[in-house]
Amino acid sequence: MTITLGHYLTLGAMLFALSVVGIFLNRRNLIVLLMAIELMLLAVNTNFVAFSHYLGDMQGQVFVFFILTVAAAESAIGLAILVLLFRNRSSINVEELNSLKG
Repeated sequence: MTITLGHYLTLGAMLFALSVVGIFLNRRNLIVLLMAIELMLLAVNTNFVAFSHYLGDMQGQVFVFFILTVAAAESAIGLAILVLLFRNRSSINVEELNSLKG
């Protein structure tokens, strides 16, 4: 049995759906929300790599490196914000952070 493009696209769709469910079901914990967003980016990256391999073009794989760089910076900034929020509020519950509204 060979792994085809459809297998990769199905895996990417399942990961994307799992991350959407994670975002909608868990709106309290900020860390789980960030992990769901990262899972969403990885699902899109899986599709980029699959199409890049299927078409024989390297542009999709190069684009994945740029996405991973932005995702790493986003997660580092997000975790730094979480540490500051936890120091100031002693909680990372999203419902308790409503005083940050402008």
